[in-house]
Amino acid sequence: MARIDLDLAHSYHKVVKSDADYALLPLKITFDDGGAYALLGPSGCGKTTMLNIISGLVAASHGSVQFDGVDCTHATPQQRNIAQVFQFPVIYDTMTVGENLAFPLRNRRVPADQIRDRVGRIAEMLDLSAVLDQRAANLAADAKQKISLGRGLVRPDVSAVLFDEPLTVIDPHLKWELRRKLKQIHHELGLTLIYVTHDQVEAMTFADQVLVMARGRVVQQGTPADLFERPRHTFVGHFIGSPGMNLLPVRFQADQSLWFQEQCIASQGLPALPDGALTLGIRPEYLWLSPEPVAGSIPATVRRVQQIGTSQLVSLQAGSQELKAHIAPDAPTPQENSQLHPVLLGIHTCFYQNEELIA
Repeated sequence: MARIDLDLAHSYHKVVKSDADYALLPLKITFDDGGAYALLGPSGCGKTTMLNIISGLVAASHGSVQFDGVDCTHATPQQRNIAQVFQFPVIYDTMTVGENLAFPLRNRRVPADQIRDRVGRIAEMLDLSAVLDQRAANLAADAKQKISLGRGLVRPDVSAVLFDEPLTVIDPHLKWELRRKLKQIHHELGLTLIYVTHDQVEAMTFADQVLVMARGRVVQQGTPADLFERPRHTFVGHFIGSPGMNLLPVRFQADQSLWFQEQCIASQGLPALPDGALTLGIRPEYLWLSPEPVAGSIPATVRRVQQIGTSQLVSLQAGSQELKAHIAPDAPTPQENSQLHPVLLGIHTCFYQNEELIA
């Protein structure tokens, strides 16, 4: 395993004229030895580019890549000792499952008894023990991807194991099971794991640290709890959560009052805020719906109520602003077109200026 330090930028253009020409804007990131990380973001945000730069499949156009303090910017994937698992299974159909898992070790002339022990351990972790002697060609796509995962994990001496959306071909129930398995494997083997995904559930359940990416830069790095409770950028607030954070335009005045549209919602007990236009953020989980006006509330009309199993999702209209709120599944269901008073201010309220968290 290795500590990986990135200090780089990357563009696929020979001549860079603006930030829009960068696939990765200048960044400095450290992946600690033995950590479990997820690169999370929408398509085109640069997460796969970063993964391929770490592995050596892509050479960064600017800057450096270091493994344990050694400059590996121009080293090959083999020299970096990287294992990479791709979106679709990469296996040898003519080999058995056991031969596929053993191949990376045999290629490095590992003794046969060590190969047998390691293959057996990884096969047991991935529930492949019963099919070790079967030809890989005869297995379903999800089983083939488990073999591909196993080949990435079987080498105990790798610097890091990189996953590029490896669960795309896996059915939803098995996805949950494999995420749990990968988490277990990480704790047992202590490997450095970096996982690329656009699925927030995959990222939040797999990783100890999640890097949320947008437009070629890392917007925020933190634990799943950090990203949910205190998103440092409105993009993170919107992207994380189902649905994302409610983001409302508000105005803070010199007399220490806070206004939403034409209503004063607070005049005391506020954090230190700059005068002028701000964005107030509050998650649907923390939006309390009061039947009557209370401090920090605004009038809103119920537009729709959806039963989603673990909660009821209430959609409200407050002037020109749409709001979402989660309420308990056994709570009284609000009537459509009735009026409630969502409370915007509380311990989980965030304030943003120019999309960045300020309070």
